[in-house]
Amino acid sequence: MKINDRDRAYIRQCLRGIIDTEQAQSMKTFIQHGHITTYTHVLNVVCMSCRLNETLHAHSDRQSLIVGAFLHDFYLYDWHDPTSNEGLHGFKHPVRALEKAQKQFELNQKEKNIIVSHMWPLTITRIPKCREAAIVCLSDKICALYETVYKDRKMFDLDL
Repeated sequence: MKINDRDRAYIRQCLRGIIDTEQAQSMKTFIQHGHITTYTHVLNVVCMSCRLNETLHAHSDRQSLIVGAFLHDFYLYDWHDPTSNEGLHGFKHPVRALEKAQKQFELNQKEKNIIVSHMWPLTITRIPKCREAAIVCLSDKICALYETVYKDRKMFDLDL
């Protein structure tokens, strides 16, 4: 799907100071779904979240939506590696991502809730408490399904 120049510039502006960090760039080395890197996955979730926000006329805080969507999988390890000692990845990684993101960046309450609740309902006690978190939670499921089924097909044309 195409991302227009205005949206591309706004996403880049929202993620300034985040995407260029060594930690964010390291997400390019970890596989998320199929052949898709964690970095590409979080960009897909950013784009899908923006698209859903517009389609649903949700009027969410777009900056928090974009930052939270980008950082939702900021756990920074290869979850496929059995020696990573990160068992039960699906349950644990939202908290790990939040811990790592909070050490690196200043986050608001919406961004924190987006990160920690994105695996709901698997993480049943970590509920999306704002519309931004609900949008990212849904977007993450849509993108994960697409990336798993269409392993080599690009979802969005956003490269940052």
